[in-house]
Amino acid sequence: MKRLTMKFGGTSVGSPEALEKVVGIVSREIAQGNQVAVVVSAMSGVTDMLLKSVKAAIAGDKWGYKSLSNDIRDKHEDAIHQHIAPSERRNAVLSDIHTMLQHQQELCEAINILEEATPRISDAVVSLGERMSARMVAAILEERGIRSLAFDAGLFVVTNAQYQNAEPLWDITEQRIREKLTPVLEAGITPVITGFIGATPDGSVTTLGRGGSDFSGAIFAANLDSDELIIWTDVDGVMTTDPRVDKRARVLPYVSYAEVGELAFYGAKVLHPKTVQPIINKAIPMRVRNTFNPDHPGTLIGAEMETDPNIIKAVTSIRSVSMLTVSGKGMLGVPGIAGRTFLATAKAGASILMISQSSSEQSFCFTIPDDKAPQVKHAVESELAAEIARQDVDSVDVWQDIIIITVVGAGMRHRPGVAGRVFTTLGNHQVNVLAIAQGSSECSISFVIAEKDMALAVRCLHDLALETFNGKA
Repeated sequence: MKRLTMKFGGTSVGSPEALEKVVGIVSREIAQGNQVAVVVSAMSGVTDMLLKSVKAAIAGDKWGYKSLSNDIRDKHEDAIHQHIAPSERRNAVLSDIHTMLQHQQELCEAINILEEATPRISDAVVSLGERMSARMVAAILEERGIRSLAFDAGLFVVTNAQYQNAEPLWDITEQRIREKLTPVLEAGITPVITGFIGATPDGSVTTLGRGGSDFSGAIFAANLDSDELIIWTDVDGVMTTDPRVDKRARVLPYVSYAEVGELAFYGAKVLHPKTVQPIINKAIPMRVRNTFNPDHPGTLIGAEMETDPNIIKAVTSIRSVSMLTVSGKGMLGVPGIAGRTFLATAKAGASILMISQSSSEQSFCFTIPDDKAPQVKHAVESELAAEIARQDVDSVDVWQDIIIITVVGAGMRHRPGVAGRVFTTLGNHQVNVLAIAQGSSECSISFVIAEKDMALAVRCLHDLALETFNGKA
């Protein structure tokens, strides 16, 4: 018997047809004698509709948020009516959905009166998508003869009060999952748990950041001592590149935790960047599989870093970024300028995606999300006002219309010439590199180029990945 944690994404629970696939996947594992914990996202599109309802409420558009509430209700009712026969079970789950949507409208009324939405009230609204999804999926499994119960993750995942991007409090979260959820599995019941959300110690609903249901799946997999975490999505696995950029993209049969962490952080949409964090220490394998092609083995993700001939496994890109450059001849040998710059960036609410510095210490640059660039520039200039006045720092410049490209592969560890091959390939295709960074793990190289060169750069570097991939296939 295995204990599995399965996370189903929004498209996997997004339609009556998709839900039929979910039932088949869960049923097959239970028929084989396995214990299954299910973690679900909101139905596809529902989170966006809930966010729009918040914006409509801020704008005073009562018809807007009430209309969105009706659309969400119809989406869930359609799936419930197709999967659950008229019965007390159907009436109960419909009543739950209606109650939650009534709560959504009440929250929107409060937002409308205040003419603003605090992060706390926004989390309360947005979390309703997962809560409705969990109750619906649990009821459908029960209808098919699978003993199941829906749970709000806030009963188990205790977080700080950083609404919209909360961090779990690990010790109490582990204790609650072991004490309150493990016995449910051992009793032969399949729990269906909300992804994406948690709660503060006093019970206020929080969310783990957009896409955080993957992270939720890993939290439950780790603390339930699962034999495997399976992320069910709408693609066959982790791919060598974005198939929208290069149709030759192939599914990778295996990647390491370190490699997939780099891929997720630098733009691959298959996984949330934090997903591997809870399962690394326990070496729990993770697999990415396709709900709509369940016989495909997908991509296995594990602890071992394969240093095979496939030097470059994948190429990914991240858009909507800006690069800030701090430069000045007076910076040479002056301690603390970079540290103060990065602290000012953090205080402006921006995450730094990549850093590069010249050996002369006369300039350094770093990349941040586009929408944070004006605030960060102002914050850095304020922090370095004295140095700018003395002309130790000449300027703080913002470069836009750029992207970050990352090539990933454990095969580049301790292997000379990989970077040379990458940049020679770019040079041969007339792609200019603006900044370069390599992580200490040596399994990735990141660099900044003009946005207009993105497709060309991805395709020519993807050629390097496909050379050895096709040779092994």
